[in-house]
Amino acid sequence: MFKWIKDKFKGNKAENIEEIDLKKDIVKNTDVNVEENKEEVPTDSVEEIPSLIEIEDYKEEIKTVEEVEGPISVDNSNKFLDEKIEEIVEEVEDFNNVEEPLEEIISNKNESNDIVQESEEEKLVFEEIEEKPKFNLFKKLKDGLSKTRQEMGVKINTILGAYVKIDDELLEDLEDILISADIGMETTMKLIDNLRETVIQEKINDTSKVIPLLKEEIKKIMNPNLDSTIETSNQTVILVIGVNGVGKTTTIGKLSSKLRSEGKSVLIAAADTFRAAAIDQLKTWGNRANVDVISHSEGADPAAVIYDGISAAKSRNVDVLVCDTAGRLHNKANLMKELEKINKIISRDFPNAKRETLLVLDATTGQNALSQAKLFKEAADITGIVLTKLDGTAKGGVVIALQSELGIPIKLVGVGEKIEDLQKFEMDSFIDAILE
Repeated sequence: MFKWIKDKFKGNKAENIEEIDLKKDIVKNTDVNVEENKEEVPTDSVEEIPSLIEIEDYKEEIKTVEEVEGPISVDNSNKFLDEKIEEIVEEVEDFNNVEEPLEEIISNKNESNDIVQESEEEKLVFEEIEEKPKFNLFKKLKDGLSKTRQEMGVKINTILGAYVKIDDELLEDLEDILISADIGMETTMKLIDNLRETVIQEKINDTSKVIPLLKEEIKKIMNPNLDSTIETSNQTVILVIGVNGVGKTTTIGKLSSKLRSEGKSVLIAAADTFRAAAIDQLKTWGNRANVDVISHSEGADPAAVIYDGISAAKSRNVDVLVCDTAGRLHNKANLMKELEKINKIISRDFPNAKRETLLVLDATTGQNALSQAKLFKEAADITGIVLTKLDGTAKGGVVIALQSELGIPIKLVGVGEKIEDLQKFEMDSFIDAILE
């Protein structure tokens, strides 16, 4: 502390000063116990008030100076230094009267690192107080949808700022933005018509209410009653379908890891025997997710792989069997025949298992994803959609079109490349993330 005073008022050094005795008096008069008051920090003028730790250091400095230099006499004529020391002592005496919430103590501690030197005991106290940041799923989703939000939310806010009332011209501009975000013509027209009707019926003219109204209309056409939960309460067979290149194999690996993190036992059946290296790729993901993979050689009968997968799942009493399939949409007849055969084997050999058929779509393809979904819907009884690569596209509006036009729930969305970046789809969070 005395060193701090000397540094602060450098140039006012006095001759013949009994520094050590004066230091002793200051420490004695402050009557501050560092251990008892280590959580109390001054609220005002942090940069001008020495910390409690410095007072403790001050005591150590007294002892050191006495041992090395011996006592020095005081010249009471140095009123300037005396006055400053008295001011500091008075401020230090007020330390015991300060009561401050722990959150503010932490804040003040961080803001005054150049003044306050932490002791080991204080570090332990603050480590116990400060919680580790939690993984925020909404923030991850919001970050992943940044391009779509730029295409929709930001542009909508921009045009709303150019209008003083809701009129047909504003609605036309809004329509253009929704179409550009790949919501699709049919869904966009339905949204704008519903929005116009609501505005007229409720006599709304305030442009600031457009986004809240639009959110409500989107929720209505997406049907909030659709169940986005993947059924795993009993033994479950999840059939994963989709064309090559949409991220089907990656989705199976991430889904398996997600299910394991939820306490489920998982087994993978590598029934995509058509695509070269598909089996090896799936085994790599199986290793990452710590899940066994049942496989045959390339070109084998996919139905035979599913049969072996079911046998293994039953004998091991596995909770979830995830089945990969070939993605041959270019020949729909063969695809339908293959899926029909697989479904027959599951129904015959695993009749009590819950069934899920998940269609994997690439969000970056926009309206093409909607076309794929319509074709696959004809070939299979789809229970849910997995939309991948949402973080890499401004066409995230296709989510709205898929669920509203097909009536099939979006169950999972991919918002990154990490194994934990496959998230359960939450409609409200999605709408809030793209429209701010």
